[in-house]
Amino acid sequence: MRVVLPIADATDRLGALLAQTRPPRAIVYLRGDLGAGKSTLARALLRALGVTGAIRSPTYTLVERYPIGDGDAVHLDLYRIGDPGELEFLGLDAGEGALWLVEWPERGAAALPPADLDVALALEGDGRVADLVAGSPVGEAWRARLVEHPDLRALSVPP
Repeated sequence: MRVVLPIADATDRLGALLAQTRPPRAIVYLRGDLGAGKSTLARALLRALGVTGAIRSPTYTLVERYPIGDGDAVHLDLYRIGDPGELEFLGLDAGEGALWLVEWPERGAAALPPADLDVALALEGDGRVADLVAGSPVGEAWRARLVEHPDLRALSVPP
């Protein structure tokens, strides 16, 4: 599914819709070039889940954890790792966290749990596009709830 995000606020609205429709436990890969909106989307999703205070990009810390209503959100930014084996030193457990948001997942390769939802962001004109691909039955159900959400029509969704 492709969602056209013609203005910056649309990325925030997509994050809020993802929060409203999310399953109890999910892993989300956020892909795209520098500046494509990965951190913006993650921040909007976390805000919509009730995270208050600073939401830091984990560019240098690699991982940030945030309490959300039904557990923790684990936000990873793997841009600075040189080898997937470095994830071992973070002490991550695939079973922890209600929500994983993983920026630059290709750098973590097989050391990461598989994605339920893969979101590829790209700049397009003055806005962005987001391609959402389900990677599991959980992700497929999430995507279906998103498609059925009435607020999705406020964003531009090509066929």
